[in-house]
Amino acid sequence: MIPFLFGGFIPDETMMPAFRMKKIVLDAGHGGKDPGNLGSKSREKDINLAVTLLVGKYIEQYMPDVEVIYTRKDDTFPSLKDRPRIANNNKADLFVSIHSNSAASRSAFGTETFIMGMKHFESNFDIIKRENSVMLLEDGYQEKYEGFDPSSPESYIMFNLMSQAFFENSLTLADQIEKQFKDRVGRKSRGVKQGPFYVLWTPSMPSVLVELGFLSNSSEEQFLMSKQGQEYMASAIFRSIRDYKNEIEGN
Repeated sequence: MIPFLFGGFIPDETMMPAFRMKKIVLDAGHGGKDPGNLGSKSREKDINLAVTLLVGKYIEQYMPDVEVIYTRKDDTFPSLKDRPRIANNNKADLFVSIHSNSAASRSAFGTETFIMGMKHFESNFDIIKRENSVMLLEDGYQEKYEGFDPSSPESYIMFNLMSQAFFENSLTLADQIEKQFKDRVGRKSRGVKQGPFYVLWTPSMPSVLVELGFLSNSSEEQFLMSKQGQEYMASAIFRSIRDYKNEIEGN
């Protein structure tokens, strides 16, 4: 009788509520007084916003069960703290930050998707420092970010304490994005990378930072400025989110 009596208290996975991705926060990097990287004819903030709004449009059209929340829908300047805070306050299930890259070498090109982590920190430090330095444009940033110096490697020691709770899911989405860029859009993928970006450190959910390409490369800049290029990149990100949702929901 004992196994029978206590059997009802054994958790049954089939009785557990299934996870459903209900909210996603889309973050168009930079904006307002912060133009981001500058190409010969373009500003990063404009390309980021155009692609982000398209991603949101595709999600709203083809994934009506998912609510899309934007950190900005126009040329405004949310702080680095505000961006993940919007995601946390809304209890979002996913955070996607969209950016465009730049390099001293005009020959550099290709996409990259970052997740929170410290692997190969030194080799990625230039881009990490550049993205985190946005905080310097904010009034009272020393107090707001508790003395964090984006140009000092020592400041990143605190990032080692971040939770690994969302690492695997973030990696799954990042892999999907780079695969879509490479296989469906035909872009050069520089792969999935890790970096202690502030906007990836504080969200309480799986999070990725997407680099669409290099504005310092004239051909890639031209592609990202074009309507077709923006639609291709946005649809690739949308398909990645759709496939990620299906995978984690077991569909």
